[in-house]
Parts: sequence; C-alpha cells; structure tokens
Amino acid sequence: MNYILVDLPKHKENLLPLTYFRPIAELRIGIDTLKEKWEDLLEEKVSFLTDDYLSEKFPVKWASENIYISSHIIPNEEVIGEIKNLSTFTSLFDDSGEIIAYKGNEITREEFIEIHKKGTDKMIPSPKKICFPWDLVRLNELQILSDFERIIKGKQPEKLSKTNLIIGKQPVFIEKGAKTEACVFNTENGPVYVGENVLIMEGSMLRGPLAIMENSVIKMGAKIYGGTTIGPSSKVGGEVKGSIFLGNANKGHDGYLGDSVIAEWCNLGADTNNSNLKNNYSEVKMWNYPAKDFIPTGMQFMGLIMGDHSKSGISTMFNTGTVVGVSANVFGGDFQPKFFPSFKWGNKQEMQDYRFDKALEVAKIVMQRRNKNFDEVEKRLFENIYKLAKQKESII
Repeated sequence: MNYILVDLPKHKENLLPLTYFRPIAELRIGIDTLKEKWEDLLEEKVSFLTDDYLSEKFPVKWASENIYISSHIIPNEEVIGEIKNLSTFTSLFDDSGEIIAYKGNEITREEFIEIHKKGTDKMIPSPKKICFPWDLVRLNELQILSDFERIIKGKQPEKLSKTNLIIGKQPVFIEKGAKTEACVFNTENGPVYVGENVLIMEGSMLRGPLAIMENSVIKMGAKIYGGTTIGPSSKVGGEVKGSIFLGNANKGHDGYLGDSVIAEWCNLGADTNNSNLKNNYSEVKMWNYPAKDFIPTGMQFMGLIMGDHSKSGISTMFNTGTVVGVSANVFGGDFQPKFFPSFKWGNKQEMQDYRFDKALEVAKIVMQRRNKNFDEVEKRLFENIYKLAKQKESII
C-alpha cells in the first residue's frame, strides 16, 4: 500500500517557525521523527503531501490507490490497525471530528480536508497530536519511553565501559560506535538511548528518559536532564532540561536551555541562557503566526522555540516563552524580545534586516561543515522561505 502524510494547513501554520523548512512529519519527538515512526509501524515508506514550495525537496509519491494520513498525528498501534483495515473510499476520524486517514485514488490536499463534509465513516478516540510547537516539549518524555521499547526490540546493546557509573535499574542502550567514558547515567526515571557513533565526553551527567542520536557529541561536564532529545550530528554542552534539538545544531558551551525546541543549523553562543518559568508562575504565552499575537500554551514551564539557521551571540538571554524565526541572528545584552522575526539581525534595542545573500552564504558554510550539500534545490527552498517569511511577518 502507498502511504502519504498530509500536512493540514492550519497545523502547518500553527507549528511555524519549525515548519518553514520541513513538512510536519519531519519534526522529531521522542527518539524518532514522526515520519520515522509511521514508516516503522506501517512497515512501508511514506511520502509527503505538503506546501508547494516544499514539494521539490519532499515530493509526493502517487499510486493507483493510496492511504492519506494527517501528518501531525503521533502513531500508535490502535491507529495503525485502523488505518491498515480501511476499505477503499472510506475515511477515519477522531472523536473531535478531525480527519485521521482516508483510502482512495489521487486527491489534492484540499480534497482531503473536505472529506469530513461527506460524512464520517469511522470514529476512534483522539490520538496524541502535534498541533503547536510546545506540544513537542509537552509530550517528549512520554514519546522517548514509547519509542525506546520499539527501537531496541530484538537488538543487543554495546557494552558500556566500566569507567561509567549507572544509577537505577532501567537500561542504558548503546548503539555501535558510541563512546562514553567516566560519565554518570541515572535511569531511575527512564532509560537512556545512545545512537551510533555518539561521543559523550568525560564528566557528563545524564538522566533518563533521554535520547542522543547518531553522530552527536556531548561536551565535557554536560548536565542533561530527562525529557531531552538531542537529534543527529549535534554538539551539546552546559545544562539542558526537557528540550529537543531537531539535529545538526550546536550548543557547545556552558549556559542553560530548558523546555525548548532548537531546529536544524542553529548555534547558541557561549553562555546563552533562557528562562522557562515566569516570575509569577503563571501560564506561559507564546507567539503564534496565524494569530500574529501571543496565545496561551497551557504550560507553566516553556522556554525557547528557535527556527532553522538561527544563531545567538555570547551571553544572550532569552525570556520565558520566546520564539525566534528562521535565519535570525540575535545578540546583545538584556533580555531579547519574546518574538524575534525571521531574517533579522540585532537585538531588542536595534533590529535590522538580514541581507538575503549574507544569510545564504552563512547557510552554505554551516551545512558544508557537516558535509551536507547546499545544492540548487536547497537554494530555491531558501529563496521561497525568505519570501514567505517576509509575507507572514510583514506587519510585525
């Protein structure tokens, strides 16, 4: 069967700036991306039906018969079973009335959205969903626990060196090529997953549930708390709690990061810190792109959301519930604004447009340092996002 993950526009918009550069299912939560979860549980490859400007890099694959799935849903065994049992030209909804899946011939994204007006074929209890950036933080710890059991099933871990100390009875699972010496692992609250070719330098203290993905480096003396996911090829040091690095990002020095999501190709300068709790302990509000305003998150602890290719200078301070767009460069003393737009350079006192040619030049260098090719497809994607961000953020 041919499976297609469909980005519903309202969720794609609500998840900005994290979905400027990717479809929703390329977001990482727990150990895997949503796409990787779907492929593992369906035992099939999937493709994307998303915004036009993303389709060159993330093309859709059609067949004579397809199963379309709302991409913001976190799959589980019940949802997978119901989807696999769909009859042709039938749909699956949850008890909130939102479509989960549809089986049929080639349709557009708009037609997939309109299916609910034709009547509900089957309804099931609402699965967990990623509708806003803060949902990634809220659900990450549970997803690490869920993914861990599935990923290690039938596999044998590498032996952990005797120079390390393990506290707790839950496992530390080490993949091939990973190296860790003289570190402390606390698994009392959950396991620790260490991917292939990860380097955890001496003196690091790590608490589960925790996932460190392939080719990442944990710097000396790092303090990493539970509920954290460090995506592939990232470098992380200092103190981190309950946060997600999507991958290919740097926080190489001391400084605190709590309850945050850092997209790809970001770099946090030395001693960058963020607040994740308001002084009055009240609910955190965060910038929402469709509303063009700050909206409630339902979260008491919420830190920083940073879009792709953004950077912070040395000793940058981010306030509780800050959103930074894509390809932004934030620096300077005092707390920064709680929303920092895309393709801007500066700080709270003075903010300038980030010249597109300069932003492109830096992106090329950053990607080449990790042996990633900045080709014409990537350039066109960057150009489209530049125009899109200017349009969406024009009134700010």
